[in-house]
Formats: sequence, structure tokens, C-alpha cells
Amino acid sequence: MGERVTREALEGFLAAFNEHDLDAIMGYFADDCVFYLPRGATPRGDRYVGKEQVRAGLATRFEGIPDVHYGDDRHWICDDGLGVSEWTLTGTRTSGEFIEVRGVDLLEFDQHGRITRKDSFWKILE
Repeated sequence: MGERVTREALEGFLAAFNEHDLDAIMGYFADDCVFYLPRGATPRGDRYVGKEQVRAGLATRFEGIPDVHYGDDRHWICDDGLGVSEWTLTGTRTSGEFIEVRGVDLLEFDQHGRITRKDSFWKILE
């Protein structure tokens, strides 16, 4: 990789989510990025392709859970351009329901250190 991805970069990425700063979040993504949601119509989850779709998809997270926060996080970097972020998502849905769920993002990076794939997984609560 031309630019080494660091744990600090993953921490900054998560901090941008906690600030609900879509411009800062999108600065971490490559133009040809893909984002897989933890739920959707297919087993892999709904998919957004390209920065415009990814931005729109992420905006729905902030709309659906306006006070969403990611905490209790840990991050790992692999030498081959892969990263993992583990976190606990908390917040209140617009319906008034409080949510607290453990989740993980699997991340792939290009040679410039930009995210090309974000694949999110949440624990299923019953």
C-alpha cells in the first residue's frame, strides 16, 4: 500500500461518525467505494456503490437514529490492506425505541489508504 492505514485513522473514521460529519466520513472513502449494510433484502445486506450512494445511505443512519453513537471500540489493521473496527452502537430510533447493539465493520483499503469496502455487521437482538 502506498499510504499505510493506521489504527489512528480508524479511530478518526469512527470519531467522524460520532460527530455526524458526513463530509469528514466521506473523506475516508475512495471514489469507487462500496458499503454493505447490516440488513437488507439479500443475505449480504443492502449495498450502496460509489461515494454519492454511500453518502446517501449513511445519511439515513443519522436520520433513523439521530443520536447514534459508536463507543467501546477496538480497531485492528492487517498488512494486506484490511482493517476491522468493533464497537457498540447506541441511540434512539425516531420511533422512540432505544437501541444498543454490538457490531463490527470489515474494511478494505486502496493503495492510497482510502476505504473501498465497508461491510457492517450487527448482533441480532431478540
